[in-house]
Amino acid sequence: MVNEPVDPDVDLHSPAQHRELRLRQGPVVAAVALGGGVGAAARYGASLLWPTAADAFPWTTLAVNTIGCTIIGVFMVVITDVWAAHRLVRPFFGTGVLGGFTTFSTYAADIQRLVDGREARTGLAYLALTLLAALASVWIAVTVTRRVIEWRQP
Repeated sequence: MVNEPVDPDVDLHSPAQHRELRLRQGPVVAAVALGGGVGAAARYGASLLWPTAADAFPWTTLAVNTIGCTIIGVFMVVITDVWAAHRLVRPFFGTGVLGGFTTFSTYAADIQRLVDGREARTGLAYLALTLLAALASVWIAVTVTRRVIEWRQP
């Protein structure tokens, strides 16, 4: 097995390059962590505002994931087509806040809970509905945001 560096321009065996990489990535990791805390707190707030019983369809998780996917669709168009964002905006908001807000691990646990509770049909419906809602919401958000941007440009 050959140990090749991920980036051929970086030699991690060189203390100077290793230190430079660590210094460059530290702010990104901090931005993701801070954003993740904000997003997770927002998701927790949603679960308090709209609690779901253990044996009920997980509407809150479906809504949170769909809303998060919609926001990521708008966000990615804005920061790539409209606004030259600071290098930490994408890790903070896209990866951190929206990654902490959306909860696809809870989605998987909800499916397992439904299947274990002999609600396999509901679990499969939830699996398909979340997948379709997430993909459709990103696609619609990207399409609408691009059209709005084109419409607003002279």
